[in-house]
Amino acid sequence: MIPARYGASRFPGKLLKDLGGEPVIVRTYQAAVQIGLFDDVYVVTDSEIIKEKVESAGGKVFMSLKNHETGSDRIAEAAVDLDVDVVVNVQGDEPFTRMEPLRDLIDVFKKDPDHKIDLASLVHPMDQWEEIENPNNVKVVMDSFNCVMYFSRSPIPYPQNKEIDTTYYKHIGIYAFRKSALTSFTEMPMQQNEATEKLEGIRFLEYGKKIKMVETPFKVIGIDTEEDLIKANELWK
Repeated sequence: MIPARYGASRFPGKLLKDLGGEPVIVRTYQAAVQIGLFDDVYVVTDSEIIKEKVESAGGKVFMSLKNHETGSDRIAEAAVDLDVDVVVNVQGDEPFTRMEPLRDLIDVFKKDPDHKIDLASLVHPMDQWEEIENPNNVKVVMDSFNCVMYFSRSPIPYPQNKEIDTTYYKHIGIYAFRKSALTSFTEMPMQQNEATEKLEGIRFLEYGKKIKMVETPFKVIGIDTEEDLIKANELWK
C-alpha cells in the first residue's frame, strides 16, 4: 500500500513532479511492483489527478472515501476488506525503494509464528551530530530485542555522558503491519505524546503494540523539497 496525498505541507504536489519522464508516484509504484515481493500493490489516495496518473501508467488505485490525518489511517481503510496477513506501507515519495530492506521486514513475520510482533519497521544508524539534532530525522530507542521503546524528534537517548559511545538510530518510515494491528489503529484515539511529536508510530506504543526494528545499511532517498527532486533526477540519470 502506497499512501499518496496531494497536499504535502512542505512540498505540495511533489508526487506529481517529473522524475525521469514520469510522476514521482508512478515511479514509486513501479519500483514496488518490480521488486517482486508483494502479492499486490495499490496506491491509496483521495486525489483524482493522482488516481488518473497511476491508472494511466497501468497501476492499481484505491480511492479513500474518508479524510485521514495519517498514512496509517489511509491504508487501513483500503486494507480492511482485503484477505491479507501483512500490509507493507511504502512511502509515495520514495521512488528508489529497494528489495532487500522490504524483504527483511517481511521476514520478521515469517520468524514470528506466535504473532508477538504487531509491526516491523526500519532504522539506519546516524553518525553526524547535525543529522541527529535535525527534528525531521525521527530518532528511535530500542530494547535489547530491537523492539521500540520510544520515537522522538529530539536526540534520544540524551547525551548526558558524552564519553559513552552511543549509536543513534534514524527511523525510516516504512512499516509492515499485521492486518489486525493496522485496522485497529483507526479505533485508537490519538494521545498526548503522538499529538506533541506528530509521530503516528507513538500511537501503537501507547496502546501496547510491539514494534520490531530492523537495521538496514541502505539509506532511503525521499523527496521532501525541490532540492531533493533535483538530486533525485540526477540520481535517476
